[in-house]
Amino acid sequence: MSLLPVSEALEQLLSAAASDAPTGAEQVPLQQALGRILASPVQAAHDVPPWDNSAMDGYAFNASDIALAQSRGLAISQRITAGMAPVPLASGTCARIFTGAPIPPGADTVEMQENVEETDGIARLLQPVQPLSNVRPRGQDISRGTVLFDAGQVLRPQDLGVIASVGIAALEVRRPLRVAVLSTGDELVEPGHALGNGQIFNSNRFTLIGALQRLGQSVLDAGILRDDPEQTRVRLQELSQQADVILTSGGVSVGEADCLGQVLRESGHVELWKLAIKPGKPFTLGRFGDIPVLGLPGNPAASLVTFLLLVKPYLLRRLGCTQTAPLSVELAAGFERAKAGGRDEYLRARIENGRVVPTGNQSSGVLSSASQASGLLLIPAGGTVTRGQLVSFLPFEGLLG
Repeated sequence: MSLLPVSEALEQLLSAAASDAPTGAEQVPLQQALGRILASPVQAAHDVPPWDNSAMDGYAFNASDIALAQSRGLAISQRITAGMAPVPLASGTCARIFTGAPIPPGADTVEMQENVEETDGIARLLQPVQPLSNVRPRGQDISRGTVLFDAGQVLRPQDLGVIASVGIAALEVRRPLRVAVLSTGDELVEPGHALGNGQIFNSNRFTLIGALQRLGQSVLDAGILRDDPEQTRVRLQELSQQADVILTSGGVSVGEADCLGQVLRESGHVELWKLAIKPGKPFTLGRFGDIPVLGLPGNPAASLVTFLLLVKPYLLRRLGCTQTAPLSVELAAGFERAKAGGRDEYLRARIENGRVVPTGNQSSGVLSSASQASGLLLIPAGGTVTRGQLVSFLPFEGLLG
């Protein structure tokens, strides 16, 4: 069986996600919407700013009075601070005004206080002024009726500020997915218990649950599943009644002890399997009943990499998110790789002295190099690396956020 390129696998995953029923929507207060995904567009009901206002501390007047303001000066007829409602400006006068304060009717220009001489209630311009200077017009930032954000937008702190600026206090967002996380293997022991011969501590579930929590999803911790086909079948049946997605690690190959893959082939359906990626080749997309099963490799680094590159985009698309590609930046390589590989390889890497270098042991069974890293470095299939060559680096902040 030939290996499926990562790009084709991702395309199939996103297509499968788009065809599944989206999660429902719920109203949440604006202060609880950080990181949530909009279920409907957000439209501005107000202009921002809602009125013309001063860009600085100074004096407001009508541009037709500039010559008079430079020769004899203008009487100061009112003082306007932010939050006040000014009265119309008397003809031939000016207003003392402060940053953010509304421009009074009749005024259209502001000069900064450093360029104005004030004596006995008279303000005189000390240098020429351009008409309409230093006024922030109504709607300069946002016009009423503007669509601020489309459905599918992941809300960031600055987005919440923009939404607040038009007076919206609650938003319609997608409900989190219910994701069941299941580890498979007789060799697994939970942290805190004693290890027997041939056993290892279960780390994948903690990595995956942490990544799901970072994405704001609802996690069902399904524990460890032993290598038994009937137990596997029963457990998948139970979880398919409780979750929107089942996420597993280990047991998806075709070996005698790989019960999950066996049960999916016999009682479910396998849509894709074996990818041209390193680490992570045994990644599987299947279904048990109507519920998608995303089968990740059992090796810890492979499980992490395939979650970040494949599972996360799938989940985001299920939530209606339109932008699922991770941030990628071009950086100079601080290492060399002369031998080309047959699969896209994602190395755990970090930036040192402005260049990107691999961290620690790159075996798919080694997770500590991911903790030493700040992202993933892509070496495409068939590619080599020379020192100083530009390579694609995917920061963890983008991959996990």
